[in-house]
Amino acid sequence: MEDFIIREIDRLGEMLLMIARRLGLPDGDTPDYTLADVKDEFDRESLPFDLDTVLLKENPVWYLVETGGLSDHALETFIDILFHSDLDEDKKTALLGDSLAYLDGKGYFSIRLHSLVSD
Repeated sequence: MEDFIIREIDRLGEMLLMIARRLGLPDGDTPDYTLADVKDEFDRESLPFDLDTVLLKENPVWYLVETGGLSDHALETFIDILFHSDLDEDKKTALLGDSLAYLDGKGYFSIRLHSLVSD
């Protein structure tokens, strides 16, 4: 059972990476897409969580990790995708801060997410 859960978590991370590639993130250029584009990609990939539901949670990062089972790398990719969308700037900042606090607290230093922090 444990192996199955680990494989499913890895699968989620790979799906998020495929979505990020389709949206143009790994090229290093700032892509131009909307939150609706992200939602469409998530729906197309049949992710086991709804983006609207996640964004409405009081603590989306905790929800993704505890309920969604996202790995550290998958969380990093998810936040990167949302940060480059047209999501409200206050929500982006809150998500980025929460995810950095969570990842840093675990000892997982994300250069990608730390590079998004405004000076």
